[in-house]
Amino acid sequence: MKLHIITIGQPKLAYAKQGWEEYLKRLKLFHDVRITHIADKHNEAAHILAAASGSYKIALEIAGKQLTSPQLADFLEKRAQAGQEVCFIIGGPDGLPDEVTDKSDYQWSLSQLTFPHDLAMVVLMETLYRASSIASGLPYHK
Repeated sequence: MKLHIITIGQPKLAYAKQGWEEYLKRLKLFHDVRITHIADKHNEAAHILAAASGSYKIALEIAGKQLTSPQLADFLEKRAQAGQEVCFIIGGPDGLPDEVTDKSDYQWSLSQLTFPHDLAMVVLMETLYRASSIASGLPYHK
């Protein structure tokens, strides 16, 4: 399955850089992963939507649907069967522009909690890795 992760900015704190790289490495064992980091100064709908063009767009939104890890694994399996690249879009510290949320195919919430931007990026990568390991029958998720 092809995954495209779009973030506004990059992980800046040491723990976040390390976590991001670790889970990206693990995620690549399961998927063809493409990363696009959009500069903070370009946190505009036009830049984000252009980067996500042609993909099934999932906007990470606090008000989005929450999924358990097994539900996310099932969701990803269904998207894989559709054969379209799946793009996860995580906004900057102020979230995503409304136009991006409105034009997304799905709105997903990592939690009702508010996370620091760097932590949210790491949680996204770990969550995708966990769902991928569940779908593959590996024991990581236990």
